[in-house]
Amino acid sequence: MRKTGSRRSAMRWNETRRKTTIVTFALLASLVSFQACGGADGFQQPRELSADEQALVAASENFGLDFFREVVSQSDGGNVFVSPLSVSMALGMTVNGARGTTEQGMRQALRIDGMTAEQANRAFRDLIGLLTTMDPAVTVEIANSIWYREGLEVLQEFVDVNVEFFNAVVQALDFASPQAAETINNWVSDATHGLIDRIIEGQIPPAIVMYLINAVYFKGDWTTKFDKSVTRPDTFHALDGDKTVQMMHLKAGFRVVEEGTFSAIELPYGHELFHMTILLPDEPTGVDDVVASLSADRWRQLMARFEAAVLEEIEVYLPKFKLEWKSELKPVLAAMGMAEAFDPNMADFTGIVPEGGLYISEVFHKSFVRVDEEGTEAAAATRVDMGLGAISPPPEFRVDRPFVFAIHDRHSGALLFIGKIVDPPPVE
Repeated sequence: MRKTGSRRSAMRWNETRRKTTIVTFALLASLVSFQACGGADGFQQPRELSADEQALVAASENFGLDFFREVVSQSDGGNVFVSPLSVSMALGMTVNGARGTTEQGMRQALRIDGMTAEQANRAFRDLIGLLTTMDPAVTVEIANSIWYREGLEVLQEFVDVNVEFFNAVVQALDFASPQAAETINNWVSDATHGLIDRIIEGQIPPAIVMYLINAVYFKGDWTTKFDKSVTRPDTFHALDGDKTVQMMHLKAGFRVVEEGTFSAIELPYGHELFHMTILLPDEPTGVDDVVASLSADRWRQLMARFEAAVLEEIEVYLPKFKLEWKSELKPVLAAMGMAEAFDPNMADFTGIVPEGGLYISEVFHKSFVRVDEEGTEAAAATRVDMGLGAISPPPEFRVDRPFVFAIHDRHSGALLFIGKIVDPPPVE
């Protein structure tokens, strides 16, 4: 095959009533896509998904891609890295305390309005168990906790459902003490192996009465690692001009497909159950067009094409990068259907505190990802603040221009992380 600048021969990658306050955090470090297979070493395929899990994963794909498109459309055009699983788990715990049309709106936004609360909770529980035991060669850890102000009368039913289905640790703290924030921050840091070492800055505000935290940690080594000795400075064609990046290089067998205006490749971790999938637009300026076209149906079609693709020897060029990203998500989630949950005069969270008075004042998302020659490590935190009211494979796959990447589970279809890189931040 010719090594030219053409797409087919050389793809270059690169308040009228009193309200109380609750904050929900979700931390997630995971990433991952996986393809069921059995290896020569006797590694076994994971179990089949239950009907509830299949329904949740389908809903999660719809939510994750709708959410990602909405975030990108409301962003400033720079890098984006989000964890749909983190956001859905944080809101999934919170919605257990929502009632009436507030609950309906949240379930609509999460795309789980076709499932009962029992079905969704059970599927979350089972999916957590599946992901954390999928591949002994990849570390996936998921933990949940609920921290509330001493003296707050929280409905036991709300606590019980999150303990049963999210395996949440529940603890009352003296929120007036500086030690409370330190305790929660230490839990978060431990759960994410230090990738997110602080989720609360300073002392807990007086209006806050509860934090719900979901934490997931992922660390996966590439099945075939990049050779550090051949990493070299190279050019990345960013939207605002060419940049010099540390470009990794690897020649091995990969699955590559061409899909309309972009090409895609899967890079496996561990026993090849988890993958990173990278979508490379034909032109640097096409990355937002790819995002805009990335519906759940198109994503499923892409995954089906990967299932049918054969391994081809490909030279992969991928920049090393480390990205930290954060954003407020209230306008995104309101646009997706849960506006009532943010309205102090309309929100109904009497499933948490029977007297009512709760509404979501903000949802804040923070994420981290590091990609290098060894593999990938990532984390994300989602904080829900409840406020006081009143194809022909190419010989080369060079990632040297803006791209989209996703870490997802090919077996279940769960979309854990998805991002858009227009300017890869260096790995220090």
